[in-house]
Amino acid sequence: MKMYLIIFYIFGAIISSFLCVVGMRLPKKIDFIKGKSRCDNCDHELKFYELVPIFSYLFLGGKCKRCKTQISVLIPICEIIGGLLASISFYRFGFSVELVFALLISSLFLIVLVTDVNYFIIPDEIILVYSVFFLVLQFANGGFRNLLYHLCVAIFLFFVMYLTMLLGEFLFKKESLGGGDVKLLFLFGLVLDPLGGVLTIFLGSIIALPISLIVLIKNKTNMIPFGPFLVLAFLVIYFLNFTPTDFLNLLT
Repeated sequence: MKMYLIIFYIFGAIISSFLCVVGMRLPKKIDFIKGKSRCDNCDHELKFYELVPIFSYLFLGGKCKRCKTQISVLIPICEIIGGLLASISFYRFGFSVELVFALLISSLFLIVLVTDVNYFIIPDEIILVYSVFFLVLQFANGGFRNLLYHLCVAIFLFFVMYLTMLLGEFLFKKESLGGGDVKLLFLFGLVLDPLGGVLTIFLGSIIALPISLIVLIKNKTNMIPFGPFLVLAFLVIYFLNFTPTDFLNLLT
């Protein structure tokens, strides 16, 4: 077990490093697939020792070797979190279909964290790619009926979030949620049941509240990336396997 946990941590950290690149370049329409890894500022081609997750950031002092431009601290943070999430996923689900779902949700969290924090956007390409992944897995896991069920749940949760956005705009007379946040609920429905999806909105809001207040006070801004909090709540509910029965038990 320990060996597998270490392997999954290393695997998660490596994949997370790539996901950071995707998250930083996709909104700017910069190619992240072709060619070798380079510094986005000076085009310096990165050597192998500059690409080692976590350690390269420490070794380089958080700066590009050539131009000394500061490397985003999100990169080592995502690499550490990504490794932890991969290990926890394996510890929780073992080798199973649920493990694949957990790893995909973890990777979604990291990409949304990078794109939403840096650019306040969740690209449609991310929603599309993960929708395909989840739909294929649901079909493989339970056939067409299972796929159709989750597609209906996804549409339901999309409209729940859309109506929430409209209500927020009506009450506060300004944009309260981004379109990407609404589309995320479609993704959640491809994995969760309806109650789980609604609880994700509730839990995401609770997690976001104290952090949002700190940001508002410190930075004097009303721009808060809500996407990472939603996906974090998605992760928690999926990992805990929170069911409607569990919810009813809490009320009784």
